[in-house]
Amino acid sequence: MRQPSKRLEHLSAAIFSEMASRKREVAKKRVVYDLSIGSPDHQPDARLLETLVAAIQQPGAFGYALSEGTAAFREEVARWYQFRFEVELTPDTEIHSLMGSQDGLAHFALAWTDPGDLVLVPDPGYPIYAGSVHLAGAVPYAMPLRQENGFLPDLTAIPEDVANRAKFMILNYPNNPVSAVATLSFFEEVVAFAKRHDIIVVHDLAYSEMAFDGYQPPSFLQAPGAKDVGIEFNSFSKSFNMAGCRIAYVVGNSEIIKPLAVVKSNVDYGVFLPVQQMAVEALRADRLSGGANAVGPVYQERRDVLLSALAEAGWKIEPPKATMFVWAPIPDGWTSREFAFALLDEAGVVVIPGSAFGEEGEGYVRIALVQTPDVLRQAAQSIYESGILTRKTERV
Repeated sequence: MRQPSKRLEHLSAAIFSEMASRKREVAKKRVVYDLSIGSPDHQPDARLLETLVAAIQQPGAFGYALSEGTAAFREEVARWYQFRFEVELTPDTEIHSLMGSQDGLAHFALAWTDPGDLVLVPDPGYPIYAGSVHLAGAVPYAMPLRQENGFLPDLTAIPEDVANRAKFMILNYPNNPVSAVATLSFFEEVVAFAKRHDIIVVHDLAYSEMAFDGYQPPSFLQAPGAKDVGIEFNSFSKSFNMAGCRIAYVVGNSEIIKPLAVVKSNVDYGVFLPVQQMAVEALRADRLSGGANAVGPVYQERRDVLLSALAEAGWKIEPPKATMFVWAPIPDGWTSREFAFALLDEAGVVVIPGSAFGEEGEGYVRIALVQTPDVLRQAAQSIYESGILTRKTERV
């Protein structure tokens, strides 16, 4: 009997599929409030849509694109990084376009590891981090992200022999799923650690513009010496409501980017040219407006509405400073899967159990702020009326 690759056994899509299947069944009987997947529910700005429509009508719009991205795209990324982070980038060598940051992350391990190599990954972490390592035949080593450490990895807890063997480490701040943020001083510690052990640093900055209360997330590349050891991924999906467009980029050390570029040149022909023009306009408009990106206030309002309503229902959660997620500790007496299933079955609220993101995610659920404030209030009210929060020891 034919069997698929054993690599697939390590991928974690099962719980997401299971939640989607259960949601369909519950939706036959009651209203469902889907707060599971981090897919923006807003349209891109009208100016970006106009740019896309005009670009599609240009001669040559439907031809193959270069894998590295157009010169106009790379130059605008460089200008935006200078504006946003005061980081200087060379467009020809230190910037490469991607079909979404997940695409780049998925291919990076193929470019930089051989079977058996070790990679440091966050736990909890976005599934592609460990998944990409397994697909490449390498071995992930979990760096626990715990509340007592501000959900930052404790670099001093990584055994010396592990650090010396590791090919690269993956970081993600602001973080999905835990919604934690990192300081520039932490990134400086990471640079020193990476230089000491000859480790590549891969930083995922997909939520750079989705921050609240005046907070502005730093770029890893702002840390002195960061470009010597690392690269950074950023995306248009969350910052500009362009998730379905599949466009992102990697920036930083040119020698670290080169092997990824080789993989990319063998598996695709680059991002659709009109989408690249749309992305150029997104960065240009944001830069010329002085950073007046509207996405942050939208999710800050949703965060405030949801957490206030949940607090009234008896579920008090620390407000995150960034991302489109809330990392919520669950009541005593439940596993994260049991609690997520109970929320769906009894309150009609879909969230993702923290265990889907790694062993350290047990005891939490991830709530996505992907509905309007009114819907979030209704979801919180449904949770309250279900009585789940007070039935701490019951199991489903």
